[in-house]
Amino acid sequence: MEIAVEHERKLDANAGFELPDLGGEPLEPRVFTSVYYDTDDRSLTRSGITLRRRTERGKSVWQLKLPSADARLELEEPGGPAEPPAELSRLLYAHLRHGKVAPVAELRTRRHGSLVERRGATAEVTVDEVAIMDALRVADGFVEVEIELRSGNPKRLDDIAEEIEEAGARLGDGRPKVFRALGIASESSSRPDDAFEVLRGLVRKQLRLVLAHDPGTRLGTDPESLHDMRVAVRRSRALLHAGRKLIQSDVRGLEEELKWLGGELGAVRDLDVLLERLRSSAAELGPPDAAAAKRLLRKLDQQRTRARRALLRSLDGPRYLTLLDRFDSELDALRPSMDGGDLDALAQKQLKKLHESAAALDDEPADEELHALRKRGKRVRYAFELGGDDKVVARAKRLQDVLGDHQDSVVAESALRTLAAEAGAAEAVAAGQLLCAERERRSEARASWRKALRRLERAAT
Repeated sequence: MEIAVEHERKLDANAGFELPDLGGEPLEPRVFTSVYYDTDDRSLTRSGITLRRRTERGKSVWQLKLPSADARLELEEPGGPAEPPAELSRLLYAHLRHGKVAPVAELRTRRHGSLVERRGATAEVTVDEVAIMDALRVADGFVEVEIELRSGNPKRLDDIAEEIEEAGARLGDGRPKVFRALGIASESSSRPDDAFEVLRGLVRKQLRLVLAHDPGTRLGTDPESLHDMRVAVRRSRALLHAGRKLIQSDVRGLEEELKWLGGELGAVRDLDVLLERLRSSAAELGPPDAAAAKRLLRKLDQQRTRARRALLRSLDGPRYLTLLDRFDSELDALRPSMDGGDLDALAQKQLKKLHESAAALDDEPADEELHALRKRGKRVRYAFELGGDDKVVARAKRLQDVLGDHQDSVVAESALRTLAAEAGAAEAVAAGQLLCAERERRSEARASWRKALRRLERAAT
């Protein structure tokens, strides 16, 4: 199976649009047919995932595109029309829990363009004339310009997009072609007026994100997929907790199941963070100590391997699949509380609790106290997210990051002490140097968290 990271920009154009002279090398014109697949309940589409079988010059390949930060992961594997290759189906296990995929759209594309270089970056710039097929009949069509990065800095794609806009194209909304064929609009950024519907909409979005990043988490090539899935789980739980007064239903059972799933994901994610942190510090050591540090961290690698195996067993297990169904059904069944709720009042209440907790700390709080304060700050963040105050959310996130870096350092020191106790002399020396680096980072976090708190409180007043 081939795996690639896809960075691209999409622009809309009128029929007959031709690229301006971009100074690139012409690409060979292509004609291909793409049949898109989804489940009956459109689980893939709702999660921003595309699955298609592309046929070109007698060659048939299946392509799966998964969301990943500001890019997408593109997986490709040869296969016939009967069904997706087993490896791709395995990654879509959670989406296929209620049934197989079936064709939902067929597109025929004529593509021409050029290979363009801009400031050290290379991109394929193509004009796609897309026909939406209904059996052998062309039902509709559109023209799209794609700028796909081959190498270099993804930001250079914006430079090329500006040149194409000047030639008459229009910046698109980034929707996959199948979304356009099915008439699925981009997600609206407008917020409902009703506080209860704001809550339900935000939590429903987290469920979509869990399902969106589930395949990437199973694949395991991009740590950010796991991170984003865990964030969605934790945010779901935090939003439900923050908005309890808005709903009649008792969702504590659902919160407990989300806590379980967050723990399963966290066992791997915490080791990812720890390894990345310590490897970064180890790279700054001299050659002998760097080599010793590398040997020291092998045990953490082994721990992560075991934790990932356990996570995959959980994701394949009945408890997780039941949670997904329960999550969906309980969101549908939620009903607003009789007395409603004031989002501003909920947010200010959480802010007051944070202020009181911080005021009760002495000049040098214990590590455990700062960790507890971080959790308070997280509740403030999600409470203001419900209220739609982006400025306060940004300030709360900054406080959370500072205190999170402090807690990561505490965890790193504990891990280093454990590793050093079981290591040889050279590894123990390296562990000591890494430990000193962690203490410096912890000292920096302790020196800056109060400033971050003050900026948060000023933004909320």
